[in-house]
Amino acid sequence: MEIREIIVGAFLGVGCFFVVVASIGVVRFPDFYTRLHPAGKSDTLGQALILSGLMIHEGVSVVSLKLFMIIVLIFIVNPAASHSIAKAAYLAGVEPWKDKEGGRS
Repeated sequence: MEIREIIVGAFLGVGCFFVVVASIGVVRFPDFYTRLHPAGKSDTLGQALILSGLMIHEGVSVVSLKLFMIIVLIFIVNPAASHSIAKAAYLAGVEPWKDKEGGRS
């Protein structure tokens, strides 16, 4: 087994871990804003790691350049989209979750 295959496996494994953690966070968190956080942060990192692993697997080629461009696009679009969705929800009057004591948690 080559060292490149080990690195690719590590990137894919860690990327899949972050995507699964983001999915669990979306299901388990109590309100819209806290659910938006893992969808925007962990999902972006997981996708970037998976695509980086695919770039390493492919080697230097046109496909790697395309994958790199997709990674750059993901890092620009996902945070901006999460921010826009949160701002639209705030302007629409979606209330943040409050704990039993009445404060924000």
